[in-house]
Amino acid sequence: MEEAAHIAIFPSPGMGHLIPLVELAHRLLVHYRRLSITFIIPTAAGAPIKPQNDILNAMPENITSIFLPPVSLEDIPDDAALETRISLTFIRSLPALRTTLSELTGESTRKKPPSALLVDIFGPPSFDIAKEFNIPCYIFSTVSAMSLVSIFQCPLLDKMFTCEYRELTEPVKLPGCVPIQGADLAEPLQDKKNEAYMHVMQLAKIFSMAKGVLVNSFFDLEPGAFKALGEGREWCKPDIYPVGPLIRGGSEDPTGDRFECLKWLDNHPVGSVLFVSFGSGGTLSQEQLNELAFGLEQSSQRFLWVIKSPHGKSNASYFNAQSHLDPFGFLPEGFVDRVKDRGLVVSTWAPQVEILSHSSTGGFLTHCGWNSILESVVKGVPMIAWPLFAEQKMNAVMLTDGLGVAYRVKVDKNGLVGREEISKSVRSLIEGEDGHKMRLKMGELKDQAAVSLSQDGSSTMSLQRVVQKWVE
Repeated sequence: MEEAAHIAIFPSPGMGHLIPLVELAHRLLVHYRRLSITFIIPTAAGAPIKPQNDILNAMPENITSIFLPPVSLEDIPDDAALETRISLTFIRSLPALRTTLSELTGESTRKKPPSALLVDIFGPPSFDIAKEFNIPCYIFSTVSAMSLVSIFQCPLLDKMFTCEYRELTEPVKLPGCVPIQGADLAEPLQDKKNEAYMHVMQLAKIFSMAKGVLVNSFFDLEPGAFKALGEGREWCKPDIYPVGPLIRGGSEDPTGDRFECLKWLDNHPVGSVLFVSFGSGGTLSQEQLNELAFGLEQSSQRFLWVIKSPHGKSNASYFNAQSHLDPFGFLPEGFVDRVKDRGLVVSTWAPQVEILSHSSTGGFLTHCGWNSILESVVKGVPMIAWPLFAEQKMNAVMLTDGLGVAYRVKVDKNGLVGREEISKSVRSLIEGEDGHKMRLKMGELKDQAAVSLSQDGSSTMSLQRVVQKWVE
């Protein structure tokens, strides 16, 4: 059976970008079995390839992957912004991308030449190379529609405000979005002299060259932002396709047994446990880790906490989730024994989707990464928003002021979230009236998410429209 079309996917480094694109690939094949998909993976020297490899090796046979040669980032200062590291890994992989596309479009290949190159939000620098091979370019947005509005608006905001955004006294009004304080705009926009700001501004200008943008969100979650993107033709030129929520499937315990933490959850009442996790990339300082431990203890609520060893940088584990230090050694003395009847601490990783699916899980303390938010929405779990880096503060504003499904922790003058604040927010979410209201609202969003992905749902129809263009 001849393939209908061949799509090349070029993700940025980092599991947070790869996983939703892998889910998109799976979803494409559900609807179009004759599609062929090639993942082209850039890597930085020394970054772990195994986690990505494990995911890609488990894909159906018409999804293949090519790892580009690792690029060196040794000349980049240690304090360079995360966005700078991602952008440079991507840009330095472009010569290898050209070689790969040349091979994929050559006569010797058994596949059809790619009828589209799909990149994520750091990928537009590859557009010029795709143009050489006459391949139309599309962007897959791994961030919310609200964040996407902010990217398209970057050049306009830059002209409008000469000062740093955190110095603004009035909130910034993005089209179709809840007003946002300047300090809550994405981290790379917070220092106009930083190289990361320059990278974002360059990306924003190239975004308009895309034929279309597929967004990992759904219309009913962000109707205002999607309407603004569809109507703002002067500043948002590509067609916009909401295709989400795309979240990872469940994880299997390599022993073939059920994960211990899920068995632990079985022993607790419905909706009584707070799940605490800062994602694959988020880390806390030692001082903040102590405050969190004491806050959870003070709250008297049940909790399941995925702990990582502390670090001075909040995104320290983004490129490398493997810490070589035992995180339990950093907990306050006697903590595990004192909370053993109602708290479970798990080292480094836990099956997040299964935990959020469990009936005992009543809340999620999260760093507000977009993947984690979508998983929480799909499973109907209200949140405590504790943003750390990237666009996570924007996401927190959307969850609290826009949707009313999260409580945002307050940071003190030393940059810490104190134990009293943590204890109060945990009790409020699990036991309080506000938590009850958030749970009801989350139930509505959960239903709307399921409808959007149903056979005639808005996201399914949107995906069909874009694939029709690729196939034709």
